[in-house]
Amino acid sequence: MGKIKVTETKLQDVKIIEPAIFGDHRGFFTESYSEKDFREAGININFVQDNHSLSTQAGVLRGLHFQIGNAAQTKLIRVVSGAVLDVIVDMRKGSPTYGQWEGYILSEHNHRQLLVPKGYAHGFVTLTDNVNFLYKCDNYYNAEADGGINFLSPELDIIWPIDVEKAITSEKDAKQPTFGEFEKENPFVYGEI
Repeated sequence: MGKIKVTETKLQDVKIIEPAIFGDHRGFFTESYSEKDFREAGININFVQDNHSLSTQAGVLRGLHFQIGNAAQTKLIRVVSGAVLDVIVDMRKGSPTYGQWEGYILSEHNHRQLLVPKGYAHGFVTLTDNVNFLYKCDNYYNAEADGGINFLSPELDIIWPIDVEKAITSEKDAKQPTFGEFEKENPFVYGEI
C-alpha cells in the first residue's frame, strides 16, 4: 500500500501531495497520511494537531490566517467532502516568491492535499455546500499568536471565483489588515522559520 506523489508548485516550498487511491465498484480506499511514506518522500514533519471545519454553504470565505513567532504552523490540508479553492500567500521576507499567491482546487474527488509551510497566510472559499475541511498542524494553536491579512488586500489582487461582496465571512476576517499594512511589522523571514 501507500506511496504518495509529491509535486512542487510555483510557490517556494509548497507541495501538492497525492496519495494512492484504490477504487472499485464499492468506492475507494486510501491512506490519507503515512508518516513512513512522507519521510520516504523527504517530508519530515511531526504533526501534532488535527483540525476539522465544516462550511455548510458555497461561498464561505475563511482567511487569510497564520500563526506568528514560535507558534507558526506547517499545515497539511485536504477536503473530504465538497470542494474549495485553497489560497496561500508567501509572507516570508526574502523568499523568491514573497508576496505571491496561488490557488489550488482541493476536493473530495481529486483527493489532493496541500503542504503549506510556516510563514504562509492561508485561506479558502467553498465552491460547494457542506465542505468538510481537514488539516494537520505541526504546532498547537495559540490564540495570542493568531494573525491574518485581509482576503481583499489590493497588493495581492487575489482572484476569488465568487462575488466577494456576497462572501460569507467572519467579521474578524473582514477587518484584518491588508498585506501592505501588515508588511510594515511582518516578522516572517525566509530561512529563519
